[in-house]
Amino acid sequence: MKKSCLLLMMAVMMLCGCKSKENNSLPRGKATEEQADAFEAWLQAEADAGQTIHSAMLLQHGKVIAERWLNGADKDSAHVMHSVSKTFTSIAVGFAINEGLLSLDDHLVDIFPEKVTGDLSANLRAITIRDLLTMSCGHENEHTNEIRYEDGEDWVAEFLKFPVERKPGTYFCYNTIGTYMLSAAVQKVSGEKIVDYLEPRLWQPLGIEKPYWKECPKGINYGGWGLYLKTEDMAKAGQTMLDGGKWHGKQVIPASWVAEMSKYQIDNRPENFDPENDSRPDWHQGYCYQMWRCRHNAFRADGAYGQYIIVMPEKDAVMAVTAEVQDMQVEISLIWDNILPVL
Repeated sequence: MKKSCLLLMMAVMMLCGCKSKENNSLPRGKATEEQADAFEAWLQAEADAGQTIHSAMLLQHGKVIAERWLNGADKDSAHVMHSVSKTFTSIAVGFAINEGLLSLDDHLVDIFPEKVTGDLSANLRAITIRDLLTMSCGHENEHTNEIRYEDGEDWVAEFLKFPVERKPGTYFCYNTIGTYMLSAAVQKVSGEKIVDYLEPRLWQPLGIEKPYWKECPKGINYGGWGLYLKTEDMAKAGQTMLDGGKWHGKQVIPASWVAEMSKYQIDNRPENFDPENDSRPDWHQGYCYQMWRCRHNAFRADGAYGQYIIVMPEKDAVMAVTAEVQDMQVEISLIWDNILPVL
């Protein structure tokens, strides 16, 4: 009798485990013949253009309708995200704001008063969390490599030493070390590295195994880069954003934050921008909170060498891509040319 009960309990536990795993996976659907052909045509077009795609997952109406791993990639291995990492840092900031630990108007020097040396310029004093999110902290050039490779171990202190030439909030300058400062700010107010802070808030609810995220000598996650995720993890995050922060009907990311982080926040066109000769149109549609607006009313997380989480609200679709490409505009243009028309 006892043995029978034990076997029954084990069977129930196994069933519960399977159900839990199933509930945290993306459901699979079936592409139409036209969609399947278009997916293959897109892969071939990328190859013909000399673009090395590692993986791709296409979702519509919440279901995976096409997926592929190639050129040495596999579905069970995490891929370097490069600047797609920034979007997950933004999500961490959103949680911290929702929990009252931060606000968009908090000043950087007030979060790290112990790191400030010398006289404070008015522009340095003015930098807020919002300015870091929109890549408009006032630097005319980003200083990531100078800080990362030349200036020692305390990256927060080094960031605060650089001159702030522009009034914060008025000038877009892509600034990866600025995203690191967001990671440092969340860690300062929460007491946790953002990879740990996101564990109960994002990774666990979405069924994402806690990922690896590189950190600086002071033990702060890079924020702007250094995160590793699987392709399906990327797609889960994209689907959650498409659904206004919900996963399987449960609110995971605050809906208000998803709306803010994915909408146009600042003009990111260069000062000498010529719309008649724009070779990178998907980089000039406006910047959000650590995400980019795209053509076709889409928005995306974007990482060097072709890492994308593209969210297409008008098509109720998401596309996650990992790659090693040299021309990211060609990569995304081929998605628009081949995939978009069949959705």
